[in-house]
Amino acid sequence: MDMLRIGELSARAGVAASTVRYYERLALLSAEKPQAGGQRRYAEATVARLRKIEQLKALGLSLDEVASVIDLYFEDPSGRKPKVKVLSILRRHLTEAEAKLGAMTQFRDDLRAHIERFETWLDMQARTGDGE
Repeated sequence: MDMLRIGELSARAGVAASTVRYYERLALLSAEKPQAGGQRRYAEATVARLRKIEQLKALGLSLDEVASVIDLYFEDPSGRKPKVKVLSILRRHLTEAEAKLGAMTQFRDDLRAHIERFETWLDMQARTGDGE
């Protein structure tokens, strides 16, 4: 079985070597035990795993969320279980985004009302000459 060094792995997966190391620290990836010279080697399947991690991140999943689903992609050949779990996460993200949008809409409306109130007050002051 061909094993990849970190530079080869990162080049093939399109990520930085530091990203590979970081994912390894988070237990999203694993390397074979270091050989003489201390170099870690990675199985060929790690390329697909890295690509899947990046795809899940592009969907908006946090690394914790990625960690909760990544193994399912490689354990369930049908792909159903991971997609059901990702769908649940995406629905939760949508609910959170809609709540944030509602709060931001309210904030915008409040700002407009405050601005209008200040402009009205300043206009009245300018007309009566009391603003000086």
